Amino acid sequence: MLELKHIKKYYHVGGTETRAQDDVSVAFRKQEFVAILGPSGSGKTTMLNIIGGLDRYDSGDLLIKGRSTKDFKDKDWDAYRNNSVGFIFQSYNLISHLSIMENVEMGMTLSGVATAEKKQRAEDALIRVGLKDHMHKKPSQLSGGQMQRVAIARAIANDPEILLADEPTGALDSETSKEIMQLIQDLSRERLVIMVTHNPDLAHQYADRIIEFADGQIQHDSHPHVEGQKTEAFQLNHTKMSYWTALKLSFNNIRTKKGRTFLTVFASSIGIIGIAVVLALSNGFQKQIDKTQSEAMASMPVTVSQVGTDTNAMMTGTKTKTFSKASHVTAQTSDADKAQHVNHITQDYLDYLSKMPKKDAKNIAISYGTGMNLARQVNGKYRTVNFSTTNPDSASGVDARAMMAASTGVGGSVYPIDRSGKQSFLKTYYKVVAGHYPTQTTDIVLVVDKDNVININALKNLGFTVKENQSFNFNQLVGTKLKLIANDDYYQQLPTGTFLPTQDLAAAAAKPATKTLTVTGIIRVKSKNSDGLLASGVAYSAALTKSVLTTNDHSAIVKAQQQAKTNVLTGQAMDASTRASVLTMLGGSDTPTTVQIYPTTFKDKDRVLKYLDKYNAGKAKADKVIYTDLAGTVSDMTGGLMDAITYVLVAFAGISLVTSMIMIAIITYTSVLERTKEIGVLKALGARKKDITRVFDAETFILGFGAGVFGIVVAWLLTFPINSVLSNVTGLNGVAVLNPLHAVILVIVSTILTILGGHVPARMAARKDAAIALRAE
Repeated sequence: MLELKHIKKYYHVGGTETRAQDDVSVAFRKQEFVAILGPSGSGKTTMLNIIGGLDRYDSGDLLIKGRSTKDFKDKDWDAYRNNSVGFIFQSYNLISHLSIMENVEMGMTLSGVATAEKKQRAEDALIRVGLKDHMHKKPSQLSGGQMQRVAIARAIANDPEILLADEPTGALDSETSKEIMQLIQDLSRERLVIMVTHNPDLAHQYADRIIEFADGQIQHDSHPHVEGQKTEAFQLNHTKMSYWTALKLSFNNIRTKKGRTFLTVFASSIGIIGIAVVLALSNGFQKQIDKTQSEAMASMPVTVSQVGTDTNAMMTGTKTKTFSKASHVTAQTSDADKAQHVNHITQDYLDYLSKMPKKDAKNIAISYGTGMNLARQVNGKYRTVNFSTTNPDSASGVDARAMMAASTGVGGSVYPIDRSGKQSFLKTYYKVVAGHYPTQTTDIVLVVDKDNVININALKNLGFTVKENQSFNFNQLVGTKLKLIANDDYYQQLPTGTFLPTQDLAAAAAKPATKTLTVTGIIRVKSKNSDGLLASGVAYSAALTKSVLTTNDHSAIVKAQQQAKTNVLTGQAMDASTRASVLTMLGGSDTPTTVQIYPTTFKDKDRVLKYLDKYNAGKAKADKVIYTDLAGTVSDMTGGLMDAITYVLVAFAGISLVTSMIMIAIITYTSVLERTKEIGVLKALGARKKDITRVFDAETFILGFGAGVFGIVVAWLLTFPINSVLSNVTGLNGVAVLNPLHAVILVIVSTILTILGGHVPARMAARKDAAIALRAE
């Protein structure tokens, strides 16, 4: 069964050599009870450890069923101890934080026995050693004899072929010793039992064979055995501890040290708490900044006008810092006039804008200078109206109003329609106080300020009789209908060739081409910190002006003005510039007067500007399209500021994470020292080095995960008083908001860092010598 051939094991301490095994050769039968006697230091325990694979021989050979172990690797010795050997120790070596059942099951857990079978075999082993009524207790609840019985049950549960007992009765009284010896004797009828003892009386009473040992050599063997040729094969079933088992072992150990575990988790979580709070504040402040940026971009869009200002040209002028001493005056064009640039907003440019990524600017308002021929029925009679906020009392008569509308355009504010066709601009920045948001091109709205005040002239120009500070109920305004009359129905040509507005507005309003505009709602800006883009008065979509342009671009008055050099409305001569303006107002020009691009944030704006600059690249100055960026200075002041502050604060808070990592390493090292004997027991049961590493890595995983979760919970709770303080101090509500994604990432970071911190001590634990570990106190 088992044979030692010329085994030598020498220890060197300083200049002293100790021969623990000095050319030992002995063979053992498959079933016998062998007792090894000898004085302390004679080499008995070393021999037992070599047989059990806990210690390595220097030379010679250990044969198991005829198979040499010279070429055994660590994993082979681990498998051998798990499959073929059971250990019974003098000091029991039970794992205190596991139950009796779990102690007995451990060897089978390592060898991969199924849960149900493992439980049944553990129960059978405990019943066999007389512990049927104690199998669900903890080791601390048992007497010395009972704990030794548990150790025996653990040794036989995996049905080993060899049972090794090192002073199994050394810590027991004489009566209990006899009971244990009788139990071991019974077990020897099924397997090979090798026992080391100092008690010759018990050895001679119970053992089948006595081997006397001294000075590392066998002095006498009462029943020698010679191994013959072996035909049976010796197979190894390699062990493997699952991650779940490692977690369970570590959790049970941590649970027995609740106070220290809590302090460790708390200390380790400080860094997580700091970073989580910083990120929560950063997240909240960034949202406030994004909101402010969005509001700023809503009131200060990137604008392209027919006449723009080249800011680069204005910067090129050099100004001296000293006063001139000349006695003359020099006439020059001002820098502002030099910077004037005529933009050619062509269809090619509009097509280029349409290809701009929607994520950078989903709202683009293209406005045309065409006027609108508007009429409203007041007291049963139609009268001309307009969207202007100019005081109508400065002119007199219906015709004067009509002429003013014709000469000044329609007025009012133009808002963009989402490039996906949605009403996102108004819904984002404006709140409906009456009625509803526009849903059609012909829907218009009235814009009021935060006090629900509207420009008095806007109502007057819509045909309302208004006095200063007069109040209107919402239903007096919402639902107001206007008639949008086409040029051909609105203007009549006189024999002189000039045109005048029709005197029969009722007939014009009834024409098929006339459209009805409806005031569908009253809106005001949502933000307390912004007045928004839309001025007090009437607001309508850019699509409405495009619709009017499409209707009127081939009208009779437009064709006449295109051919005439005089104003077809007044008959007066015009220069080229005035002629172009009148033609645009009448709907005869499809060149936009303004293009307003609405990025949501400053970062989006920067991408928009790069896109616009790309269009100008390589073009002559006259062909470039110059834009106005009113929000640029704000962008320069705030861009990246919050990110920079966040990075600095996170870096400072991260120092505590590194400290936590070092602390975890120290705590894990302390745990290794405390659990040295447990390490020896696990190795005796067949645990591999990586299994031992896994046990301590699992412990740091639990601590790191716990610290991360604890830190996130504390940080989340801290957001409530922080928000209360900030609300009282700054007036900002809900600033500290912990992003769930940040929370998950921080828990992962905490877990990884603690595992890294504890991995080195875990590797140290795995490298411990099993025999030395078992002797640790």
